[in-house]
Amino acid sequence: MPHLIIEYSANLEADLDIRKLVRAMHETAVTIDALPTAGIRTRAVRRDNVMIADGHPDNGFINMTLRIAQGRTIEEQKAAGEKLFGSLKGFISEVYARRPIALSFEIQEIDTEKRWKHGNIRDYLAKRADRN
Repeated sequence: MPHLIIEYSANLEADLDIRKLVRAMHETAVTIDALPTAGIRTRAVRRDNVMIADGHPDNGFINMTLRIAQGRTIEEQKAAGEKLFGSLKGFISEVYARRPIALSFEIQEIDTEKRWKHGNIRDYLAKRADRN
């Protein structure tokens, strides 16, 4: 059930390939043992109407949120957070060096008592694995 949501200010699109950012973050998430591959969903959400710091139009932001089910230790969560945030910082390092960007990342645990889900992706992953 890990969902990685990347919010970003629209003014970053001139400098960042958002599809590549989504791919890079997803590929990082897949390498983290505490995040089951079948449950990982990565998406980016463009934010057009933003005010950042002093309101200067060059200011940009990226906020990532990892939503996970309960059950992982704080150590597992911190290790996942360090790896994901490190990947984000590495991906945007060139852009970060030349323009103002606020980065943030948070892990949110989802209360399993208030969550519903239904899907067949795991079945298809198993079938694909059997063919290889």
